[in-house]
Amino acid sequence: MPEATLVEAINLALGRAMEEDPDVVVLGEDVGINGGVFRVTAGLQKRFGAERVLDTPLAELLISGLCVGMAAQGLKPVGEIQFMGFIYPCLDQLVNHASRLRNRTQGRLTCPMVLRTPHGAGIRAPEHHSESTEAMLAHIPGLRVVIPSSPARAYGLLLAAIRDPDPVVFLEPTRLYRAAKGEVEDNGESMPLDRAFVMRAGRDITLVSWGAMLKETTAAADTLASDGIAAEVIDLATLKPYDESTLLGSIAKTGRCVIVHEAARTSGFGAEIAADIAERSLPSLLAPVTRVTGYDTVIPMARLEQYYMPSVERIATAARKVCQFS
Repeated sequence: MPEATLVEAINLALGRAMEEDPDVVVLGEDVGINGGVFRVTAGLQKRFGAERVLDTPLAELLISGLCVGMAAQGLKPVGEIQFMGFIYPCLDQLVNHASRLRNRTQGRLTCPMVLRTPHGAGIRAPEHHSESTEAMLAHIPGLRVVIPSSPARAYGLLLAAIRDPDPVVFLEPTRLYRAAKGEVEDNGESMPLDRAFVMRAGRDITLVSWGAMLKETTAAADTLASDGIAAEVIDLATLKPYDESTLLGSIAKTGRCVIVHEAARTSGFGAEIAADIAERSLPSLLAPVTRVTGYDTVIPMARLEQYYMPSVERIATAARKVCQFS
């Protein structure tokens, strides 16, 4: 099976979706001639033409508004926001229109749009280019939030997002764009949304994360294995709505949980997961649920960036503490 980076996998998915469905349109700043700031859309305008791969002005509100309008009229737009720190002008359209269109029209209209954006720190960029505010988006009723952690998942989940009749925000971990290659078959097969993936089976503790943090979380599980601790690793993949049954089933087996995310701690999505576990799995818990997160600060400049993000050591230390609780 051929291998691809996460960037290449997304490009393959976009090309496949546009080839199969003439209603799929890609738009955003520099996505056409230049192929996007990370070259995710490279070659698509040449392949499908300027009417289906549109270079827009530097106006995120315009991009999101066009997506809503196109989707309401039967197209399937895929908009790109260059960095997550620039997504805030889109909130008006996402909150007031995209997420409400089905409800507002009593099902007469849907909003089959995808808004893609690079997500997270780790590439030594300024703070507006390194943010992880997925919890803010997950709070919006009617909006799906998806974060792939590998090339294969990026391909399959993006196809599913484009084919979904409702709006999806697709957050792409910038740090993983070209970090490694994985097997990706360009066969047009999507992966299920709203389903978590058990990356590694274990009996002693559940480690749950998403996006780029799966790399450190999996490495921490390797470290714990040398201590005789068998950690189960879960990739949520879809944050809204997330797969509660898989997670709670794991908690019932292990009795312990550490949640890992690079977003700031206060009101991060890990708090929602911890609350669900407390409400629905308290009899199964053998120790308090623990979070390993970023800090309640603006993303620091490049020299301090590695101190902000959860490290393998921080995750492993937290997991050991949870396993020793009595």
